[in-house]
Amino acid sequence: MTNPKNPVFSDGPTLTDGTQMPWLGLGVYKTKEGEEVIQSVKAAIAAGYRSIDTAAIYGNEEGVGQAIRESGVPREELFITTKVWNDDQGYESTLKACETSLQKLGLDYLDLYLIHWPGKDKYKETWKALIQLKEQGLVRSIGVSNFQIHHLRDIIEDSGVVPTVNQVELHPLNTQKELLQYAREHSIVLEAWSPLMQGHLDQPVLSKLAEKYGKTAAQIILRWDLQNGIIVIPKSVKEHRIRENSDIFDFELSAEDMEVIDSLNQNKRFGSDPDEFLF
Repeated sequence: MTNPKNPVFSDGPTLTDGTQMPWLGLGVYKTKEGEEVIQSVKAAIAAGYRSIDTAAIYGNEEGVGQAIRESGVPREELFITTKVWNDDQGYESTLKACETSLQKLGLDYLDLYLIHWPGKDKYKETWKALIQLKEQGLVRSIGVSNFQIHHLRDIIEDSGVVPTVNQVELHPLNTQKELLQYAREHSIVLEAWSPLMQGHLDQPVLSKLAEKYGKTAAQIILRWDLQNGIIVIPKSVKEHRIRENSDIFDFELSAEDMEVIDSLNQNKRFGSDPDEFLF
């Protein structure tokens, strides 16, 4: 079991390529381009966050880039992730998509570039493009998002290159234990999107644990993730919530309470099933 204790948000697991990734990041899915995303990213960086997760399809890469420049924090101290969208999958189109994202972000390189969804039949060629982007130095680490075990096996067998990160929908109602075990066996770090179940926090178990530890239900979930070795990127546009979500390094859940949270699993998704979201 992982037990992150250091409140420096830049500390985190070392990926297989030697890159260190923060445990905690800000997700900006559905954060509006312009002032909303600029202010939320700047608030997060001011609060100590060093990881920002965006995507081409979010339509806010330019705002994220502006916030980075205005934050006053050196680029090399930040960890910036974006993703290639479904319409751009394929070898050449992925290379172009990465170039477009870099231009919008105003960056020379990405810390992590992900295939957003596996889809049906292009992800192997897309993965080869990511390998090329890493070799060119445009991307420090490459990974995937929403990949099931069979997708991971596919690209590993085809390319011989194991993704450093797999970003998936993971939370107490969808614990993804089989996928987590596979990831551990292959030294792939799992990263949870929608870790707070898109606001569905009204679970009596979580309320009791929040009272026990003097924390919020959201903080209990995020701590559960960290102790499972899972990176978290909760989304918020409210400064007080952004700070609250980061207050998870000063306590530890007991092994018994970790199991209690595990028992909430229903294999419930609030997003799409990767095996059904084909394109």
